[in-house]
Order: sequence, then C-alpha cells, then structure tokens
Amino acid sequence: MPWSARSLLCCTLLTLSLTASAAIPIPKPPLLDAKSYILLDFDSGRVLGEQNPDQRVEPASITKVMTVYVAFDAIRQKRASLDAQVPISEKAWRQGKDSSESRMFLEVGKTAKLEDLLRGIVIQSGNDAAVAVAEFLGGSEDGFAQIMNHYAQTLGMKNTHYADASGMPNPEHYTTARDIATLSSALIRNFPDLYKMFAEREFTYHGIHQQNRNGLLGTDPSVDGIKTGHTESAGYCLAASAKRGNMRLISVVMGTPSIKAREAQNAALLSHGFTFYETTRLANPLLKPRIYKSGEGTAPVGLARDIYVTVPRGEAAGLKMQTKLNQPLVAPLAAGQPVGEWTVTTAAGDSVARAPLVALKAVPQAGWWTTLTDSIALWFK
Repeated sequence: MPWSARSLLCCTLLTLSLTASAAIPIPKPPLLDAKSYILLDFDSGRVLGEQNPDQRVEPASITKVMTVYVAFDAIRQKRASLDAQVPISEKAWRQGKDSSESRMFLEVGKTAKLEDLLRGIVIQSGNDAAVAVAEFLGGSEDGFAQIMNHYAQTLGMKNTHYADASGMPNPEHYTTARDIATLSSALIRNFPDLYKMFAEREFTYHGIHQQNRNGLLGTDPSVDGIKTGHTESAGYCLAASAKRGNMRLISVVMGTPSIKAREAQNAALLSHGFTFYETTRLANPLLKPRIYKSGEGTAPVGLARDIYVTVPRGEAAGLKMQTKLNQPLVAPLAAGQPVGEWTVTTAAGDSVARAPLVALKAVPQAGWWTTLTDSIALWFK
C-alpha cells in the first residue's frame, strides 16, 4: 500500500475511533436496594435517574422538612421570629419519652426559642421539637397538619398528605420520592440563608450534645443537607443535596435496609450525576426588535427568568440557541407578554430547552400619527 494511502487510512481510523469514543452512552444509574428513589438537578429540574419515583411511601422523619419549611415561611412573612419563645406542652414533652423516638429533651411547662427548636428538628430530628413548633404555629398539631397539606398543594406535591408534624406511621400520612425532591428544591430556593441550618453537623441543648443523623455531612464536603427518616415500616430514608462548583443535585432514597445503605446509595447517586452530567446557565438572548405603533420604535425582548440545562458532560459547549419572533410586533404590549420562542438544541439537533420570549417592559401604543404611518407600513409587509 502506498504511504499516502496508508496515512489516509490511519487518519480515517483515528477519526472513527475518536467519534466512537465521543458517542459512548452514559451508564444507567446504579441499581439500588430501595423502595424508590429520584436524582435530579436543582437548577434545571432534569431527572437524572429514578426508580418508582411516584410510588406512595412513608416519609418518616423526612416529614420534618415540611414542618421546617412552614416555619421558615412564617419567619419570612414576619408571623414569627427566630427569637420567639415557644411554650412546651405536655404533649410535646411526651414525644419519644417512653420509646426510642428521637427527641430534643425539652422540659414541660418551659419555653424554648424557635431557632433552637428548628435546630432540634433539623439536626436532632426531635419529635418533641416538631410538635412544639406545630402547636405554636398551627394552634394544634392537627391544625398544623392542615397547613402542611396546604403548602404541599401549593408546591405541586400531588401525591403527598400529612397527618402530623413528625412522621409517625399513619395510613393518611404519605408522600413520594418525587414530591420530597420538589419540597427540597423549594426549601433551598426560597430560604437560602435559613437552609444553611441543614448543613450543621451537631447541636447542644441544655448540655445534651447530639450529632446530625445525616452521615453524608461528615464524609462528603459537598453535601449540605437535607434530612433522614426511619421507622420500621418506612425503612431507612434520606433526602440529600450536594453542590460541586455551580452544579447542585438532589437525591432522595426511600426504604433502604440500613443507615449504611441509605448513605451509600445516596452517595452513589450523587457521584453518578456529578460524573456524567453538567449544568449550565444559558445567556439571556436580549433582543431589541422593532415594535410597530410604539413611540420608541423598539423595545427589549428576552427571557423572563434564567434558564439552566443539564446535559451529558462535555456537551454544554456545543449547545445551539435560536430565537424566533412573532412578526410583526405591534403595540401595545404588556410586560411579560409572549412575543416569540427561544429554543436550545445539542450539536446533534436534540431539543433540550424551550421558553417563550417576552416583552421585558410594557410598550404603550403611540399617538395617532405614528399609529397611522405604521399602519400604512404594515399594509406593505
């Protein structure tokens, strides 16, 4: 074979080899010994792995994520404060007193600062603290459960119903891995400062020192929450969140056989997501098209919010963005009114994101002269 032909063949084989390497598929998420699980990206919402994510399961103490969410929102709305003194009822005090249930060791008839109670719920998983907060904000635990269910509906947790603030076994107390991930995302997004409490590894109250039951906080520095749960019927459960660089993942594993299993399986899911995927925020395609019958003639158009996409690692650089405006654009336009569409595709042409282009400010109609001349111009378009 002539040397030039041999060189061409070698180059062709090298090209084919590189192409084949780039096309290697992402492995499936690890198989887990769990009733259900879900792994998703926090910013884009893309699900990166799942197993029975909508199967009804017992949340056990992961229930307390909603208990804390309601309290955080009460603080945000100034209906409560971290310094508020919360009375400790006999019912709250008795939680776990005669069993192995987790508790904060509150004293009946005394008061405790709301901030301490929230740490007692998040870090120590105290059932007594959860009941005290429920009675303080809901009048009674039953009343608070109604509030919890209202929040669940508002957040789109379609397969969740709460019967108490702690997560005791009850046929009317259930959720799904997907709904827990939805709640976890809302918690992090809506309360970024208060959420930092979930990363604390220990808490001491009245001389009693307890460790956070989320063991991943001590083995993976990127993990900063969220909550464990366990009852005999629910199994060992864990909702976890980790952030590496600009990418945050949420994993929820329900119904594993042991503490070690729930931690190892969440760790495996998080590792899978961070290893094989990347998330990027896409630039807002700010446009300034002509707006007929408007005083300024043009107006800013773009996305109403930041858009994130999660793609296989290495593909973000090849994403292609395209804008399409509804022509012609004619005033008046309301702020936020859709005026076109923005799409994002991979280098292979697969669609990964789609969002409306909107008017970024109101565009009133101009006076009669501009309206008349632009009307004439539109006749000739």
